[in-house]
Amino acid sequence: MDRQILEYVTAKTHELMQAPTCSSETKAAAQAWLSAVGTAAEKEQTGKYVEELEADIMPIDNLIGFAGSEQGAAYFGADTAAGIVAHAKEIKAAGAQYCDCPACAIVADILAKKEDILK
Repeated sequence: MDRQILEYVTAKTHELMQAPTCSSETKAAAQAWLSAVGTAAEKEQTGKYVEELEADIMPIDNLIGFAGSEQGAAYFGADTAAGIVAHAKEIKAAGAQYCDCPACAIVADILAKKEDILK
C-alpha cells in the first residue's frame, strides 16, 4: 500500500473507531490493523480488516428491513425506527446502497480504496 493510501486509511480508521455507531467487532479489527501497520503481519491484517469492513457495512435494504421489523422497533424504539425507515427509503431513492450512519459512511470511504489497500 502506498504512503498516501496508508495515511488516508489510517486517518479514516481512527475516525471509524470514534464513530458512535461503530461495532465492537469493527473497532477490534481496526485496532488489530493499526497495530500491525509496519510489521510483518500488516498484509494479513489488512485482508482481515477489509473482510470485517465488508461484513459490517449495512446494505440499505437490510437497514430498511431491520428498522421496519418488530425487532428494529424494540431495538431503536418505535418512533426512531420509523424515522430510520423513512430516511433509509429516502436515501435509497437517491441512489444510496448503504446505510449513511457515521460508521457506515466511513467504511464506505475506506472500501472505495479497496484495490489500493490490498496491493
